[in-house]
Amino acid sequence: MNVLQAILLGIVQGLTEFLPVSSSGHLALASLLLGIELPADEGLIFYTIIQFGTLLAVIGYFWNDIWTITRVTLASLWRPGTWAKPEVRLGVFLALATIPAGLAALLLKDLVAAAFASSRAVAVFMLITAALMALAERAGTRARGLAALTWLDALVIGLFQALALFPGLSRSGATISGGLLRGLDRPAAARFSFLMSIPIMLAATIYEALGISDLSQPDAFLLPLLVGTLAAAVVGYLSIRWLMGFLTRHSTRGFSIYLVIVGLLVFALMP
Repeated sequence: MNVLQAILLGIVQGLTEFLPVSSSGHLALASLLLGIELPADEGLIFYTIIQFGTLLAVIGYFWNDIWTITRVTLASLWRPGTWAKPEVRLGVFLALATIPAGLAALLLKDLVAAAFASSRAVAVFMLITAALMALAERAGTRARGLAALTWLDALVIGLFQALALFPGLSRSGATISGGLLRGLDRPAAARFSFLMSIPIMLAATIYEALGISDLSQPDAFLLPLLVGTLAAAVVGYLSIRWLMGFLTRHSTRGFSIYLVIVGLLVFALMP
């Protein structure tokens, strides 16, 4: 992989991590179209660590929320009377929602890595994402804000995040759909989706970073990884900003249609 290819993949990552169209699926397809052939271990490390760029993007965009949740939650450890505060409840729910994906990532790592090499698998998961979002838009009541979130909501949305480990199954699409199916409005579902992505992306980045030294040529791998991550950070921030505004006025129906088109094209044009 050269630097230009890494930048292009970083742009794809930044555009699609938060838009409900599957960053992993688009990365897998972009790699195939660009002729990038990485061993399974190198590919998984690269695709996981450039997520650090989008992690920086989501932390930057939601910094005030993150700081408030962290500060109030830590303070509540010494003040039991403050456990009922909305910020503390949200912090606990974010931690709870992270558990299913963390367990799935450990148990399904090899299966997920193999799926990146199959364009047909990516297409199937894209179509599943489209169907899931269409169902959520139709069945969701969109009657509750983030303040009304419950522990069961958080756990269900966390299970949807666990499904999104596979390329083509959009993490934001799955978790926003999970929130809509639990009755959250679109902005609330999107905000919780983005905030809950932080622990899992951070853990995945650290875990895969530990494996860089085991690669055959780790030094040659670092520059593409750095520029790809930087591109993902810049484009990711802009994507979050746009999507949060978009979801206050529009549904996710357009993204479902896009995924159906891309999924069918992949079936028709790629082996």
